[in-house]
Amino acid sequence: MNRDTPYAGLTPDRILDAIDSLGLRCDGRLLQLNSFENRVYQVGFEDGSQRIAKFYRPGRWNDAAIFEEHAFTLELAEREVPAVPPLAFGGQTLHHHGGHRFALFARQGGRTPEIEQDEILEWLGRFLGRIHAVGASATYQARPALDMQSFGTEPREFLVAGDWLPEELRLAWTSVADQALDGVRSAYERAGNVQMLRLHGDCHPGNLLWTDDGPHFVDFDDSRSGPAIQDLWMLLSGGEDDMRRQLSALLRGYEMFREFDDREKHLVEALRTLRLIHYSAWIARRWHDPAFPAAFPWFGTPRYWQDRILELREQVALMQEPPRI
Repeated sequence: MNRDTPYAGLTPDRILDAIDSLGLRCDGRLLQLNSFENRVYQVGFEDGSQRIAKFYRPGRWNDAAIFEEHAFTLELAEREVPAVPPLAFGGQTLHHHGGHRFALFARQGGRTPEIEQDEILEWLGRFLGRIHAVGASATYQARPALDMQSFGTEPREFLVAGDWLPEELRLAWTSVADQALDGVRSAYERAGNVQMLRLHGDCHPGNLLWTDDGPHFVDFDDSRSGPAIQDLWMLLSGGEDDMRRQLSALLRGYEMFREFDDREKHLVEALRTLRLIHYSAWIARRWHDPAFPAAFPWFGTPRYWQDRILELREQVALMQEPPRI
């Protein structure tokens, strides 16, 4: 498998052959869904049903890490938490075919939740409290933690060593990135020894589907160990008053099932900062995948890095202030 073009051989015929290898009968309907890290398809079957097939990016997670993700979502589903777990065929949830690893999931309908409504936020908070109660009951062994090293220091070093920065902006970006990482370190010191637990890890509105029965949490591919606030802060938006109200609504639901440690509020801007640095490195790492230059044509331009410098300067200032929420 060529990691520079990891999906070059994943043709429609090979996708359908892989699914047919499980003893299923596809009807030829195949719709690619929006996903950059993996390749995800809606697949039709001869009985009229549809399922979701996810083909994992080679080299990103080892099998043990994928099994841990599957086990977590299966545990959540067993507790009647509306996560979408993989389907088992032949007693297995992860399958190998033609050099690719893949899993099938039930197709879950729904729409993006209207998270500006307090009632919706409380509902989400209740289920996040339940997810974290399950997440705290065991630990990941194969999956890494969301921490300063993996999301900050290492991505910073990767970007500098890989010569991704325009020469005229290299000093400015490295300087503000180092200031930002100092701010992250200070924020973690203020928060103290917070609990690390299994998380969704990427709990933004795009990974939530809303139906009349409530929310469904999808795509646990970025699940890691980390502080509980990681699954809350990405649901906040707007000004300080808006975010304060939104977090209050989330926590009203959350604390029905699990106590929240208020010290973690010190980590909101720190985690946002780590995500910003990690995101730039993520695009750079994937640049040889043809999908990335097509989707992010502005990456690497002087304007891109100027915007990132301004972004990090804002984060440095925010991390020097008391928590806004």
